[in-house]
Amino acid sequence: MPEGDTIFRAARRMHAALAGKPVTRFESVYPQLIVVDDQTPIAGRTIERVSASGKHLIVDFSGDLHLHTHMRMSGSWHLYRPDERWWRPRRDMRVVVSTAELLAVGFNIPIADFQTGRQLERHPDLRQIGPDLLGETFDAAEVLSRMRARPDREIADVILNQRVVSGIGNVFKSEILHVCAVNPFQLVGSLNNGTLENIIAVSLRLLRQNVSPETRGRKTTRLLNPSEQLWVYGRGGEPCRTCGERILYRKQGLDARGTYWCPTCQPLTKST
Repeated sequence: MPEGDTIFRAARRMHAALAGKPVTRFESVYPQLIVVDDQTPIAGRTIERVSASGKHLIVDFSGDLHLHTHMRMSGSWHLYRPDERWWRPRRDMRVVVSTAELLAVGFNIPIADFQTGRQLERHPDLRQIGPDLLGETFDAAEVLSRMRARPDREIADVILNQRVVSGIGNVFKSEILHVCAVNPFQLVGSLNNGTLENIIAVSLRLLRQNVSPETRGRKTTRLLNPSEQLWVYGRGGEPCRTCGERILYRKQGLDARGTYWCPTCQPLTKST
């Protein structure tokens, strides 16, 4: 499941491999990507930069053209040598950006469009996005303010809201709240500033820790056993690694996203 750390690492790998290289071939199944507005082909342009903004991945081409993509739940970008076999079937291909040495293949990407720089600045999803946990700058005070603006919402839904804070997905949602000992169904209005600030700080630490070049896979625990990478996510019915209580699972929010938590370590309280 792509989250902010996944998109960030993908953009970093793609930038290192492709930036400065001319495009030799561009292919897509999407009609909106077949023809650029100015009719200039993609082949021959230079890939200037690949970057991430929350869960958005953007490929900048010369000539003020930007390929904006969003992974949603199942999209991914892979890099291959021209003669290398793909890990995914060709039917899952949505976009291919080729250079002489490498191919960047976007699989099952549900959102992909071309934007000029001006259009990108005015893109509604990007303009309304909350502070990016993996951005070059991060405004924790702004995140706290956006949280406080939603007092009647459950905290798990609020930190998952990309307009509040950008980069947290369903895995990190459950993991962050377990580390902070906060019940995912607690209303924001019942949480004090110290608790909310700790949630923001832990979110920042865990996501940045997971994009470190030394990190292999997604890990939120400090446990040495490689089979104990996560505290609660995906472990419904199993014992809590902290107290031994059975991990609970419930669907939550308008999108019925799965939530995992320990009822002992994360009790639902009137106020904290």
